[in-house]
Amino acid sequence: MKLELKRNGRVLTVQVSGELDLSTSPTFRNRIEEELGHNQEINHLILDLKETSFVDSSGLGAILGRYKSIAQRNGKLTAVNVPPHLQRLFELSGLLKVMTICSSLEEAQNIE
Repeated sequence: MKLELKRNGRVLTVQVSGELDLSTSPTFRNRIEEELGHNQEINHLILDLKETSFVDSSGLGAILGRYKSIAQRNGKLTAVNVPPHLQRLFELSGLLKVMTICSSLEEAQNIE
């Protein structure tokens, strides 16, 4: 898995490439939490999943945990470029109750 983090004001965009699973979810969690710790004003987390090939239950848990962190800041969690197989997984897992899926990064950045 490869992660690319970009901060733009109160928005943190995380591009996830590869698999988000048992072996990679701790890195995912730690990198995002470290960035959130350094930047208390971040209140919107966008996950760009265009290059994400697989997410297992550990990955779902890592995403849900980041939602909890951002929710403590009265923030929001958004995903963009979600492949159909991951969208179905998010629907089945109930993650869409706490996360919004947008069709583009621009749309996600403009959510209020």
